[in-house]
Amino acid sequence: MHDLFSSLYCIDSGAGSGRFNMDLDMRLMQSFIDGSFQRAYGTGSCLWRFYSWAPSAVSLGRNQDPGEIDTERCRADGVDVVVRPTGGRAVFHADELTYSFFAETPVSNEVIYRMVHEAIGNALRQFGVASDFCRSQPDFRARYASAESVPCFTASARYELQVDGRKIVGSAQRRRGNVVLQHGSMPLSGRHRQILRYIVDRVPGLIDTIAGDMERKTASLDEFTLAGYGDLVPLLISAAGAVSGIRPEVLNLRDIELLQVFHDSIH
Repeated sequence: MHDLFSSLYCIDSGAGSGRFNMDLDMRLMQSFIDGSFQRAYGTGSCLWRFYSWAPSAVSLGRNQDPGEIDTERCRADGVDVVVRPTGGRAVFHADELTYSFFAETPVSNEVIYRMVHEAIGNALRQFGVASDFCRSQPDFRARYASAESVPCFTASARYELQVDGRKIVGSAQRRRGNVVLQHGSMPLSGRHRQILRYIVDRVPGLIDTIAGDMERKTASLDEFTLAGYGDLVPLLISAAGAVSGIRPEVLNLRDIELLQVFHDSIH
């Protein structure tokens, strides 16, 4: 994967609300589309962002039916509900590490998907977590037509990461021209399964079916290591650099705010 990019930047933006996190991802993508990131940091640059969520949130894929989630119950529990700029299905974001990757590149989505997950897998190995790629590709069109497809973590795409056949990182992409955004979630605890509380039970037995699927098909990091968010981010930054063959440079939110696209403030 070397020689895809000329420079690599990383930012740890910490915990944010659902709206902040999705707005920042979209604004960063826009900075690559309008070229303001490249003007500031160089043509051929790419960016990794690491973050978490406070308060907890449910995010929906951009084409997902919002009626599948009980927004009133979310509101009563203080849980944000947001729509991701990417596709895929619903995710409950609580104890997790979330990443985003941005670049302007002509290489295929599949190459980027594999590169990003290779870096994450290499970081996990530093904690003794042996993840591997999912090698099959489900028929997502057919799957999304089924009632039990509401949550993201009950199906894996090719090159997503699994541990013992159970999904530990869920990712999605969006591309505009040569600009790609990929972001994804790594559950640090089993709290991601709390999405069951917020799924509208449209079909008898639906929640039980989904609960069984999540138990069999999903994993969380605390099953394998005590490492948390603060332990993971430095190793992810290092692994991103190793996969790209570039020494990473770390930015902060102030650096991002200086981009022209952020003149109206990201807060």
